[in-house]
Amino acid sequence: MACCRSCFCCQCCCREGETRTPEELVRTAGVQTVKSLDYDRCINEPYVEVLEGLDNKKARKYEALRWVMVFVIGVAVGLVGLFVDFFVHLFTKIKFSVVADSIEKCTDRGCLSLSLLELLTFNMVFIFIASVLVLIEPVAAGSGIPEIKSYLNGVKIPGIVRLRTFLCKAAGVLFSVAGGLFVGKEGPMIHSGAIVGAGLPQFQSITFKRIKFDFPYFRSDRDKRDFVSAGAAAGVAAAFGAPIGGTLFSLEEGSSFWNQALTWKVLFCSMSATFTLNFFRSGINFNKWGSFQLPGLLNFGEFKCSDGEKKCHLWTAVDLGFFVLMGVVGGLLGALFNCMNKCLAKYRMRHIHPKARFIRVLESLLVAMVTTLVIFLASVLLGECRDLFMSSQSAFRLQVSDSEDINSTIRQFFCSNKTYNDMATLFFNPQEAAIHQLFHQDGTFSPVTLSIFFLLYFLLACWTYGVSVPSGLFVPSLLCGAAFGRLVANILKVKLGLHIYSGTFALIGAAAFLGGVVRMTISLTVILIESTNEITYGLPIMITLMVAKWTGDFFNKGIYDVHIQLKGVPLLEWETEVEMDKLTASDIMEPNLTYVYPHTRVQSLVSILRTTVYHAFPVVTENRQNERDFMKGNILISNNIRFKKSNIVSRAAEQRRRCQSMKSYPSSELKNVCDDQNAAAAAAPAEEGEDLLQQMLERRHAPYPNLYPDQSPSEEWTMEERFRPLTFHGLILRSQLVNLLIRGVCYSENQSSATQPRLSFTEMTEDYPRYPDIHEVDLAMLNPRMIVDVTPYMNTCPYTVSPNTRISQVFNLFRTMGLRHLPVVNAVGEIVGIITRHNLTHEFLVAKLRQHYITI
Repeated sequence: MACCRSCFCCQCCCREGETRTPEELVRTAGVQTVKSLDYDRCINEPYVEVLEGLDNKKARKYEALRWVMVFVIGVAVGLVGLFVDFFVHLFTKIKFSVVADSIEKCTDRGCLSLSLLELLTFNMVFIFIASVLVLIEPVAAGSGIPEIKSYLNGVKIPGIVRLRTFLCKAAGVLFSVAGGLFVGKEGPMIHSGAIVGAGLPQFQSITFKRIKFDFPYFRSDRDKRDFVSAGAAAGVAAAFGAPIGGTLFSLEEGSSFWNQALTWKVLFCSMSATFTLNFFRSGINFNKWGSFQLPGLLNFGEFKCSDGEKKCHLWTAVDLGFFVLMGVVGGLLGALFNCMNKCLAKYRMRHIHPKARFIRVLESLLVAMVTTLVIFLASVLLGECRDLFMSSQSAFRLQVSDSEDINSTIRQFFCSNKTYNDMATLFFNPQEAAIHQLFHQDGTFSPVTLSIFFLLYFLLACWTYGVSVPSGLFVPSLLCGAAFGRLVANILKVKLGLHIYSGTFALIGAAAFLGGVVRMTISLTVILIESTNEITYGLPIMITLMVAKWTGDFFNKGIYDVHIQLKGVPLLEWETEVEMDKLTASDIMEPNLTYVYPHTRVQSLVSILRTTVYHAFPVVTENRQNERDFMKGNILISNNIRFKKSNIVSRAAEQRRRCQSMKSYPSSELKNVCDDQNAAAAAAPAEEGEDLLQQMLERRHAPYPNLYPDQSPSEEWTMEERFRPLTFHGLILRSQLVNLLIRGVCYSENQSSATQPRLSFTEMTEDYPRYPDIHEVDLAMLNPRMIVDVTPYMNTCPYTVSPNTRISQVFNLFRTMGLRHLPVVNAVGEIVGIITRHNLTHEFLVAKLRQHYITI
């Protein structure tokens, strides 16, 4: 029943069957305890009371409040993107202007070592700040997309959507990007948007406890999940200026559970983020408020041929063959990238993360130092001086900052006035400006320069992704792929003499490499189309991404799935393999249950909660066939018997109603059956039938085993006790039981259960999202002999499956409905086991399938 067991084996990057040692499982970065989330609604009496008090007017008010929160989330994410973009451009501009001036002065004086020292100082200071921020909140490292994907899949990673994580993420990413590392700010923008979506509707903070307002709405994991989906989509929309792509990203890559009503809300949130960022950036950079000229943090610019070239086309049908080949190569390069990065991540888990935390800071500084040396030395030693034609002057008017026209992105380091250094033009610029150069520059880059740049960027980006700084992977992958595509275009132009548009091949190369790394299809296609604002690129981008994904999937998974596996997160895929249908629910369920009764003593509940880690417990009554007598006068057992009797009587009443409805059918056989049952019921006196039922329910020879406070329900049970039939009545959550104990919801033996205090839905959810732990609660004021009636608070109608249900049906029900526990109930209403996320992971199913074959 535990929602999570130990972490599972992860597949090797290019082969199956590799496992990790227990030490490696413990050393997983940023994930100490993995728990599941309650996406399924708990239908109990407090919840039903809320529904009964909800009329159409209140429902419309509640829905309007959702729309307001979605809009506020979108605006907030747009402002976060504005903050990150402004300071990244500010720090980058200061760094490059100081270093560029120093290089120009030192070229003749021979003091280039001073320029290198200045560049090293800037980068090391920025990266040190970013790494220290990650030490404050370790889950702020990386892009955050694997963690958000896990959260939306139903797995709770501690601290992933906290305010402190947001502050460290947003501040850290601007320093890591400005520090010259080959990372992007788009992935952290997605994580930051998800945190904004999770936190704003709660109007409270765990980090800053004074931030707490009386706002009783959206107090469930289900509501928070929907807002996290909207926030993640808004992050994509703000990063790329692609609201539709952001919506599809949240659907394809993020959310595991979706509904039609959520689609429009997520799109509205993405639109709000896009136009908020567009409004402020256009006003700040161009002083044209309301012009909406800068939709996202990354814009690919306009793809068009020069007016004088009549033979030029953006792409032709002949080019599709080259695009397919580029997709294959991009898939291979992406698989190699993921394989190398996985090996590096495993090395960090074994040798860096177990050591003192400052070792991670030293690793980040080492990466920053090596990256700085590579950038400087490659520009000085490996760059070529290329001719600067007047016809291409307009192409070089791309700016480091959109508000600074004087800062052209061409770099003439160590070259004469009429030439430029092609290597320095790529390295000594922000990554967005370098992408623009590869997409739109009419001048040429040397094939040797492009090859060296691609190789260096590939290796350093692979090394960088995973260090302890906030870092994204979208922009480095796009830049690396754009260099590959531009290299292919140069070869086709020079060697084969083809009339092709180099910018198109650079774009396709970027799509191929990015698709090979992240393995996204629909959402990435729309994001790239919206970023280029060119619908004619839809077909080649889609074909390239599909080929890259198919090629890469032949070797390993996408980079985000690789890191999810390394973190030991029990992520559920979209569906199971066909072979798994050889198993049934009874093959994978947990048969040894810890359960509670409808009426249970306080001492027993405390004993159960303190000796188990399970999140939910079945509420059951016993049905023993070999019982001989019944303990008369025990009000606790009598209450449980009475509860079971009332449920059985209600089922009998339902049967009588069905028999009455059968009389309307023409079949005389059905009529006779009903008449016989009714006649038998009328012939037997009511008191005699009641006594018969009472005897059936009250036959037993011992009290309930878990009524003893010192005996754990899972310890030293006899075989008969372990496999006694248990009639299933519902599920009660651990958080609900702790809440009942804290608030003293119980009654004494000499009183009726009607005297027990009643809690409202607001009181039940007041401590959300962090409920008190049973080990931190002082229950000295409670009488251990008091009895708790859990029936008003248990979920009386959870989803259940039959023991003979096939795995594909169990998996689809569990995943699509967002379940955390799935009881297995037989045909007569007896619970025989329970299924949790652990029982549906791929590793667990493979192990059970292997046992199945051995048994056969």
